Amino acid sequence: MPQSYDVAILGAGPAGTACALALRGAGLRVALVDKAQFPRDKICGDAIPGPALKALRQLDPAYADELLATLRPKAETRDSRVVAPNGGSLGVRWHLPTFNSPRLHFDAALLALVKRHTATEILENFAVKTLAGAPDAVTLTAADGRQLRAGLLIACDGANSVAARQLAHRRLDRAHHCAAVRAYYAGVGDADGRTTEFFFLKKYPAGYLWVFPVGEGVFNVGFGMLSKDVVAQDVDLKKVLLELLHTHPELAPRFARARPLGPVAGFGLPLGTGRPAHALAGPRWLLCGDAASLIDPLQGHGIDTAIKSGILAAAQAVACFAEQDFSADFLQQYARAVQARLGPQLARSYRIMRFLGNKPWLVNAGVRLARVPLARRWLQKLVG
Repeated sequence: MPQSYDVAILGAGPAGTACALALRGAGLRVALVDKAQFPRDKICGDAIPGPALKALRQLDPAYADELLATLRPKAETRDSRVVAPNGGSLGVRWHLPTFNSPRLHFDAALLALVKRHTATEILENFAVKTLAGAPDAVTLTAADGRQLRAGLLIACDGANSVAARQLAHRRLDRAHHCAAVRAYYAGVGDADGRTTEFFFLKKYPAGYLWVFPVGEGVFNVGFGMLSKDVVAQDVDLKKVLLELLHTHPELAPRFARARPLGPVAGFGLPLGTGRPAHALAGPRWLLCGDAASLIDPLQGHGIDTAIKSGILAAAQAVACFAEQDFSADFLQQYARAVQARLGPQLARSYRIMRFLGNKPWLVNAGVRLARVPLARRWLQKLVG
């Protein structure tokens, strides 16, 4: 017989671990399920936005303090540098402290918080293949035939979410999806190890190249574009990344002696638009994080929105068990909460991304304009 839980959280990334932490003390039997064994790599830009740490601190200050005290490696990165297609550049300081850390270590540190602070049962190496809903529970079946049942499923299983496909019937929409590649490098020249860099390109306007320090002299280097434009322009992202590192007038000398620490790897980012492109909740299930398409379209980050959605999902779970109501109508409270909390910023970012996507001249003008302090403050507020 399958094991039974009140809540099954599918996916032990930032959304899933935040949800488990938020359910501490709720009196519910919670399982946190993941297909991998931690620590495991997660292909990403590795930037941890300031609002992610703020959300953890609001949940419990101890979570943020422990994370910062134990996480290694990491790079403090409150400063950013934006390079326009014409080579002009602009320095930016973010309002909240930010840092970068490889997801191999960051996600494992979040899971360690769950182990230390909650009674959550953690099931690793449980690769869910199918999900089946019923009036009284959702059944999760692994590829090896193991099963578990839960009164409520909170799906935080990422961009390739099984739950989003099987329960929300999500299909790939390239106009609301970004494709990207990432590699790690050491020996990058002219880098202070504390500044994230964004390079916008005339030839590939609907995307950017990044150089992000992640600590101990290592840099996460990547390139991403809107998937619709990748297909339209027949772009080989891996090839373009390597080509840019060897030919871009600023990057070529800086990477002349840099050495790759592994292969170039690809990943997808389902972008948020402020309006759900598919259902975020249904009878006895709801979606969080990348599974809910909550990645910021302009900056490409999703860890902060994942953590926030995981916390909102936990609140909804408590309400469901208090009222003993797991209907699709009742669970729409969660969808409305996500819309109210995250929708406005995602909608604004998507509009700006689409507006700038084919106008490299406008990016050039924006960087020039932002050298004026008042204009810089306005632009920084606009992009979040």
